[in-house]
Amino acid sequence: MGQTFDIDSARFLADLHHLRSFGAEGSGVVRPAFSPADVASREWLSARMQEAGLSPHMDPAGNLFGLVEGPSLLVGSHSDSQPEGGWLDGALGVIMGLEVARAAREAGGPAISCVSFQDEEGRYGALTGSDIWSGSTTLAEADAFRATDGQSFAEGRAAVAHLAKPDFVDPDRFTGFLECHIEQGPVLDQVGEAVGVVTSIVGLRQLQVTVSGEQNHAGTTPMAMRKDAFQGAVRIATLLNDRFRNLVTPQTVWTIGHMRLLPNASSIVPGKAVFTIQWRDGDADRLDRMERVIDSVLLEVENGTGLNISADRLRHDLVPVPMDARMQEALSKAAGQIAPGKWRSMPSGALHDASNLSRMMPVGMLFVPSIGGISHDFAEDTAEADLVTGLRVLARAAADLAPSCAF
Repeated sequence: MGQTFDIDSARFLADLHHLRSFGAEGSGVVRPAFSPADVASREWLSARMQEAGLSPHMDPAGNLFGLVEGPSLLVGSHSDSQPEGGWLDGALGVIMGLEVARAAREAGGPAISCVSFQDEEGRYGALTGSDIWSGSTTLAEADAFRATDGQSFAEGRAAVAHLAKPDFVDPDRFTGFLECHIEQGPVLDQVGEAVGVVTSIVGLRQLQVTVSGEQNHAGTTPMAMRKDAFQGAVRIATLLNDRFRNLVTPQTVWTIGHMRLLPNASSIVPGKAVFTIQWRDGDADRLDRMERVIDSVLLEVENGTGLNISADRLRHDLVPVPMDARMQEALSKAAGQIAPGKWRSMPSGALHDASNLSRMMPVGMLFVPSIGGISHDFAEDTAEADLVTGLRVLARAAADLAPSCAF
């Protein structure tokens, strides 16, 4: 067993609630990457790291590390938010990382560093900060990414130029990565359990589909003569739901989440429909088979309707990522000790920075319940008792996993 240390749950909750004040909006937060609220929160977090005896280091992508000397376990998440986000999404893991690293340092070890990654929520890309740090995307490539308001990542990161250093932290200095996150789903809340030890993070694929028909008058064009792009899109959605039925599992999800109709007028038959199809599963082979179904449905609707249908990939595929066995073992052991009979092993249906870090080091994840399964919404919340239980489990596992040191 590693060197044990005591966490300060009151200090942890105070810091977590203070981070909530940056971009506060009702019960939630508005703190997109590189927004004034995000920059202010990173200035505050950097100061808290300094006060804890950690060395703050913000890299050119805006990732903020709190470092100890020598090899260490890295603990953290992200602190940027959705355009209308919950107060715990990402922020919980960041402040847990701060508290665990701070408490370990106060105890003279073990060696634990913390981190807040940038733009996990995808204002410019998706998992952008950890994408750059893990080498999946170069800084030059990311600089060309643009937010929906047209601002580039390069323009955004100029807002932290006064904090950022020119170099990236060497990943080889870390022995592994732990991330605690709200579940963002209903399972733990529904069954009344306190924590979930994550077994894997699902893979994700996404297409943008364009259905091109014929724009015409909505009052004078007979139904039999129409080439209605929206009706083609509806046909695609209906067929996908039917064809996936015998292929998917209860954990598989697929979503048509964004659609534009052109010209989007009530008295005009739509000439074009542009929409996204996103699908997620923990099995790469099933993702492949779902894609073959999608391809066949698009071709079938095109041949059967006379519409022109094309599909383009919106981003690189994210493959399913299993969590490290030793990390899972340490988290499971800690959960059994601190929350006996109140924990389970479970997959993650959401993406996390741990996906990217798995290419560089062993990774593990822990979930705490989301009340009502709500996330990406101002109503997102978790009971404070569950937050503290998650912190205690994470700290005990970190004590087993982190390298020993003496400060």
